[in-house]
Amino acid sequence: MRKVKYILGLCLSFFCVTNGFSQNPDIWLAERINRWDSKEVRQFSRIVSNSELAVALAVPAGIAIYGLYSDEKKYLNDAMVICASIAGSYALTQAFKLMIDRKRPYEKYPERIVCRDPSSSSSFPSSHTSVAFALATTLSLQYPRWEVIVPSMLWASAVGFARINQGVHYPTDVLGGMILGAGTAYLSYRINKWWLNKRSFQMPYAVRVGYPE
Repeated sequence: MRKVKYILGLCLSFFCVTNGFSQNPDIWLAERINRWDSKEVRQFSRIVSNSELAVALAVPAGIAIYGLYSDEKKYLNDAMVICASIAGSYALTQAFKLMIDRKRPYEKYPERIVCRDPSSSSSFPSSHTSVAFALATTLSLQYPRWEVIVPSMLWASAVGFARINQGVHYPTDVLGGMILGAGTAYLSYRINKWWLNKRSFQMPYAVRVGYPE
């Protein structure tokens, strides 16, 4: 519970910062990233931004299918934890959007920011980034190997960059999404570990070690 309060406190502190002395640096950096508008960068941002939902659905589905095919319950459990972290981060993100109701940078600064992907929801925090980092962090915790960690974190970071480049988020929106997604993923992972350890401890000894009762 304390970790949940810590995550919420961090996100609220970002809101206070973005509406205080850091507003000018925030829009300054957003404007410069938004100005990277070559055809290649625009295409990259559009593809990466649109990949968020597809990847968030495909990865746990693929892991679950593999678990069913191989009859290994570990992978089914991993898929459930990924889904829980993604759902939790998305729900918290939407709650913060409703509470904070920050205008998108292209709405507040139409003369400085070009919008390439309009949205009706509020700006803080970035839900795309939150979901992407929830997925990447969970995968990194479940499979702590460089070939999993590096691509997943690079993809999640690219999603955050793309949202700023498209003019729909400030850098602090993305940073808030990163913290929210990673924090929710870590919390889901720890709760699952605690639950599995508790179940394992409550099982008869013969079942735990795999012997017939």
